[in-house]
Amino acid sequence: MLLTGVVISSKLFAQTPDTTAMSKSYVQPFSGSDNFRTWSIGLNGGILTPYTILRGKENDYRTPNERWGYGGYIKKQILHSLGLQADFFRGHVQGTTPADATYAYNKFETKIKYAVDISANITIANINWLHNKSLLQPYVTVGGGSMAYSTSLYNSVSSSQNPNARSNDYHQFYIPVGAGLKVGLAPGINLDLGYQVNFVQSDNVDGYTYGNSNDKFAYAHAGLEFALGKRSKPQLARHNPVSSMRTEYLMSERALQMQLEQQKGQNDQLRNDLNTTNANLARLTTDSDGDGVLDIADKCPNTPAGTKVDGSGCALPTPVAPVRVYVTEEDRKVVKEAIRNLEFDLGKATIREHSFESLDRVAELLVNKNFSLKLAGHTDNTGSAELNLRLSKDRAESVKSYLVSKGANPSRIEATGYGQTQPIASNKTAAGRQQNRRVEFTLF
Repeated sequence: MLLTGVVISSKLFAQTPDTTAMSKSYVQPFSGSDNFRTWSIGLNGGILTPYTILRGKENDYRTPNERWGYGGYIKKQILHSLGLQADFFRGHVQGTTPADATYAYNKFETKIKYAVDISANITIANINWLHNKSLLQPYVTVGGGSMAYSTSLYNSVSSSQNPNARSNDYHQFYIPVGAGLKVGLAPGINLDLGYQVNFVQSDNVDGYTYGNSNDKFAYAHAGLEFALGKRSKPQLARHNPVSSMRTEYLMSERALQMQLEQQKGQNDQLRNDLNTTNANLARLTTDSDGDGVLDIADKCPNTPAGTKVDGSGCALPTPVAPVRVYVTEEDRKVVKEAIRNLEFDLGKATIREHSFESLDRVAELLVNKNFSLKLAGHTDNTGSAELNLRLSKDRAESVKSYLVSKGANPSRIEATGYGQTQPIASNKTAAGRQQNRRVEFTLF
């Protein structure tokens, strides 16, 4: 995989691209609500009528008329299937032909100046077993609030101006009960189709007290709902938790497959080594003089015990006096170029051939200026901790081995793997995991 370098002072980071973002709507199971968009606003318009699907035996006016109304709401989604919303609407309710033929007025028109309430919005189903996101969301609502209205009464059905009587403004408690269907049009945008019956705790909404039941009226509406927050986050009401759990399973399965492929590669390498001659096998694994350089690369065999040697196994000259090492900007550019070109086989610690030229310049820099270099491998938390620790260590050791083979002093190169133990960003997001998969280079 390709490693790209980022310079911070004298440290460089090599990062691998994110391979775990399998779905834009994926959120790690059992994550907090801050990973979703939970606030939304809605605007709607529709028809107000005194006729409802719950029409009782007695109605003050026999002939309902349809008039326009409009409203809006702001909603906070608490759970996948439960939200609390503050609603507002206004409009006109009208009817003709009183139930009592002796009543003096043949028509009423009630102006709803405002109606505000707090209601619970319960999503009946938000899991689509065929798709990652729910397209259709049926819901029911119930709440309570206050409304202000005044009623005008007319002697004639055809009258539209100059009412014969008008009531004072009323303020009454009402109970809205509704049902509807939301259709996902785009991420964060839903078509909202709803029907609501409003039970007013009074019998004077139509200006006429008749029978023994309170008045009620219906509001059938259509509108749009807009989710608030970052577009990168899914809307909680439309999120499919079952799909996220499936994605989590597939990610774990993919990490296990990578582990198996890595083990297969190690087995193949071991099989090739066993096919070599016994003499070459011994040279590949033996350090006869114990100077830290294998016999196959030792140009000065049989050095006395305790002698400090260079990358080729030859004794280092005794320093006259300690020399302070300064890392220049040109030195950083050499290392930065090497890291930019550094590339490993997928899931392995094998360096690809086109990376050698840049690493040769780093080796030359270490030999000529006697620099020290620390290599630190890191991963995200995808896969097992044991696998991540091994892969980070193997890659750091692979770079060290190559530099030593080009003459660098092995005692001045430290290769360490930390696995997933030192994240620099959150592993809950794709961007954070990408930052955590890195190799740090410290030149000093």
